Amino acid sequence: MPYRTLSLALYAFVLAACQQQADGPPNIIYFLADDLGYGEVGAYGQTLIQTPNIDQLAAEGLRFTQHYSGSPVCAPSRCTLLTGRHTGHCYVRDNFELGGFADEEERGQLPLREGSFTLGRMLQETGYTTAVIGKWGLGGPGSEGVPNQQGFDFFYGYLDQKQAHNYYPTHLWRNAMWDTLRNEYFHPHQRFEGEDPHDPSAYDHYKGVDYAPDLMMDEAEAFIRRNADGPFFLYVPHVVPHLALQVPDEALALYDGAFDEDPYLGDRGYLPHLRPASAYAAMISRMDHHAGRLMDLLDELGLADNTLVMFSSDNGPTYVGGVDTALFSSAGGLRGSKGEVYEGGIRVPMIARWPARIMPGTTTDHVSAFWDVIPTVADILGISLEEELDGVSFLPVLEGAGSVPSSEMYWEYHGRSWKGAQAVRLGDWKGVRLGGRDDPDAPIELYDLAADPGETRNVAATHPEIIAKIDAVMRSRSPSHIERWRFAGYE
Repeated sequence: MPYRTLSLALYAFVLAACQQQADGPPNIIYFLADDLGYGEVGAYGQTLIQTPNIDQLAAEGLRFTQHYSGSPVCAPSRCTLLTGRHTGHCYVRDNFELGGFADEEERGQLPLREGSFTLGRMLQETGYTTAVIGKWGLGGPGSEGVPNQQGFDFFYGYLDQKQAHNYYPTHLWRNAMWDTLRNEYFHPHQRFEGEDPHDPSAYDHYKGVDYAPDLMMDEAEAFIRRNADGPFFLYVPHVVPHLALQVPDEALALYDGAFDEDPYLGDRGYLPHLRPASAYAAMISRMDHHAGRLMDLLDELGLADNTLVMFSSDNGPTYVGGVDTALFSSAGGLRGSKGEVYEGGIRVPMIARWPARIMPGTTTDHVSAFWDVIPTVADILGISLEEELDGVSFLPVLEGAGSVPSSEMYWEYHGRSWKGAQAVRLGDWKGVRLGGRDDPDAPIELYDLAADPGETRNVAATHPEIIAKIDAVMRSRSPSHIERWRFAGYE
């Protein structure tokens, strides 16, 4: 949307604010990309991947430059978002897989406990109709963690993260019911099996008929139409661009001739693809198109002014599966990727648009994280929170009233080969400790993010007083109920 002068923009802003007061509580849409890096959309500097709708969302709202996911991997990041507690306090602190990849082995991940306080439950009890459409990852079929038992009236999508490694699954879930699709089962992790890797037909058996992301967007649109009288909360944990590299053939046409690329043969675990760079870019553009569909629908129904839309990603970009993150500058110049507590693994895009309250075309360097979302929504609705949470409201930031103190910034991660990874941010200082699961004296690295956002210079030796403060935050975490999520000397 073009804005010709500041005075016209300010006039529109004030007019919309007055309208909002009469319209009641806002509808809320939280759109969560999966493994989307800080630099993978145009609004954050991407030049090779087309994301016009997300870029327009930023032009019409507020862009955060220092926003953090809850974790460098999927399930715990979603847990922090939905419960308002960082990974030093929340129940799910890492991916905890149950079952296997085959349909008959589908059991999901460690489920949220029965009766957990969630963003969905808070809004449900306030009179909102709530839905999750996308990838859940916090409780498999038949468990107490499924969305319908965690504060959501409607669910459609993947319950199990492992099933979401294939965008042509045999089924999705509609609430607690299996929804059969027109796809035959094939394993989501396999190597190329054809004779000629340059033969397009050799990749046909890595495809299906029903492309799950498209079906989920159909359901998201239908939910908005059913609940246009509001208020509604729609949580869209999209599955893109998490691997495998799969996108409808017609979507690849957008990138014909764009890249000099060789076939990916599945040697790093995920499904092969003839044109891996094009496929990855096309997947993100397809997700961008999905976001645009929702924004267009809000306009069609006259809901845009009184709908708060937030867009973010669950962690940084992947490092496997045929994705050329160097080509796309996926982490935006930050250090690390998915599975790391350096900035590239946890700093993510965050855009908020709410014409009734947010000045368009603005940017903030306020330091915030997933666990701040619940306090912010509660603040908007005047809800007094009795739960002990880690976040603080950034509503004043949304309204342009200036900065507010940041919440305690803590992350921990137990996967890959780190033997326990922790990170703390205090102001511009960032501390990282690797190996603490086995070694209580593992050293803390220290970086000055204001001067060194790429975390290239460890200055721990010259700032012992900052190291002591960061160590205290790391040791303030609550005990873990899972043995491998514990740190030596902590509990």
